[in-house]
Amino acid sequence: MAANWDTFATAEPDLARTVEDRFRAFTHHVLATLRKDGSPRTSGIEADFRDGELWLGMMWDSLKARDLRRDPRFALQANPGEGTSMGGGDVRIAGRAVEVSDPAVKGAYVKEVEPPEPLHLFRTELTEVVRTYVVDERYLVVQVWRPGAPVRTLKRT
Repeated sequence: MAANWDTFATAEPDLARTVEDRFRAFTHHVLATLRKDGSPRTSGIEADFRDGELWLGMMWDSLKARDLRRDPRFALQANPGEGTSMGGGDVRIAGRAVEVSDPAVKGAYVKEVEPPEPLHLFRTELTEVVRTYVVDERYLVVQVWRPGAPVRTLKRT
């Protein structure tokens, strides 16, 4: 089961706002994809939230685009920022990337974002959103959301 960003944001607005704020705090994040041999590849990427979707745009014929075209599974880790504060916690999103081939959708994205062209554009289908943070320097809190279920919160001391 998977959901787009809007479905997640509607189901869990507070967590969605926190996650989106963490991604918007920095431009560059880390995308994990799977190479042809199944081993992981990590790459820098910009994540874009617009029109109820989480978009991933990338250079034409890049290795990460090739990876996603072959196997759409991904994990996206928000940039933790400088130092050790990680305001808002550590957030990551997992799911599948669906390449956009519709010229109208791609054209609208290019018009709004003005990325270098040509490009690959993927919209995401979320399978998991996770936020990890520390409370009072004593508790580690992990929030996990999966489509069709409420947020599950785990606390560890």
